[in-house]
Amino acid sequence: MIGERIVQKVSSTRGFAKVAPHVIPALDRAVHRLTRGRFLLSAQMLPGVILTSTGARSGLPRRTPLACMPEDEGRSWILIGSNFGRDGHPAWTANLIAHPDAEVSWKGADIPVRATLLTGEERAAVWKTALAFWPPYATYQARVEREIRLFRIVRTTGGRPPE
Repeated sequence: MIGERIVQKVSSTRGFAKVAPHVIPALDRAVHRLTRGRFLLSAQMLPGVILTSTGARSGLPRRTPLACMPEDEGRSWILIGSNFGRDGHPAWTANLIAHPDAEVSWKGADIPVRATLLTGEERAAVWKTALAFWPPYATYQARVEREIRLFRIVRTTGGRPPE
């Protein structure tokens, strides 16, 4: 799809990495709130969740809109700490390492989850899938010296995923 390629090309630029972190999350939070959790603006290109984690240092709830890779029909998700290809891990990754129990808003439902930082062969396999899912992640990784963190978040309670 041509539109998708253009978005991927734009999202790989350094200019996008400077502007997007200040604009996209704020828009996503506002739209998510106005639609009562049913819509994320950025999810028009990539699936997305609103992650509510506990601050690693503050202990306070932190809400972060994130792109995700759904797995297992919405019972688990992969979160990619790309930080738009900027130096430094995004704060939400430190929050999940310190406090792996969190919540995601997915298609209007608030779902308790537990996060696991992926390492080794499991991380390598998921990274390969992530690159096929959204090729700009390769550009983000090439731009930074840190290894981009990948998390699998899994529902901690039963129930069916929202339709």
